Amino acid sequence: MDIKKLKGILQERLDKPNRTFTYDREKDSLRIENTETKKGITVALPPIVSKWKENNKSIIDEVVYYVEEALNVMGTKSDMGSKEKNVFPVIRSTSFATESNDGIPLVTDDHTAETRIYYAIDLGSTYRLIDENMLKEEGWSHEQMKETALFNVRGLPTQMKKDEVAGNIYYFLNNNDGYDASRILNDAFLKKMSADIQGEMTVSVPHQDVLVIGDIRNETGYDVLAQLTMSFFTTGNVPITALSFVYEDGELEPVFILAKNRKK
Repeated sequence: MDIKKLKGILQERLDKPNRTFTYDREKDSLRIENTETKKGITVALPPIVSKWKENNKSIIDEVVYYVEEALNVMGTKSDMGSKEKNVFPVIRSTSFATESNDGIPLVTDDHTAETRIYYAIDLGSTYRLIDENMLKEEGWSHEQMKETALFNVRGLPTQMKKDEVAGNIYYFLNNNDGYDASRILNDAFLKKMSADIQGEMTVSVPHQDVLVIGDIRNETGYDVLAQLTMSFFTTGNVPITALSFVYEDGELEPVFILAKNRKK
């Protein structure tokens, strides 16, 4: 699989009468645009080729699915007023774009040095990130939308799977609803987990569809955690950060900063 072949496959599978394709040779990216709405999405091809070569043969199906969903949403007016229950926070890396494809600022809030909070309207099989224009159109304030999103994320299920490695306990939350990493914003959930943690509590969001909580009881636990998060980070469709955080008194601190000062 090379970029030229991938480009051909995507054009063939995404081809429709109302779509155009523009290939940028310098960036090795393919833009798919709806000629009726004049809106589109740009796909970087090298990362897809890399994942395919890493034996992720389903990556092309996943890209086609997400592009189709995105194009279906673009150009449609979202009534936020009637979708209050469907507004959720979305965690992304701080390197993630802060503007929509149309150059409109996305609504964001600071979170950690590694992560940023975005907001989305859930549309069933996909969601749409909320931008400043959408807020103005619906007459919502930033704070009103933020409070609504944080309230809604607290209502999402938090059942976790448990695993023990070298005397350390790891909990995995993986509902695949698009908001697994967003549970890191559920303070009540984190506080409840911390009450049962015997060692040091860590929280990790390596990609959008997983949240890992660690009960780290020895030094080996940090090595295992680092391997776990890196593995998730490199295989996730929407990577966030391979860095983990120590949770203490409601605060998140990067593990690597604390590790330097940890007593042996």
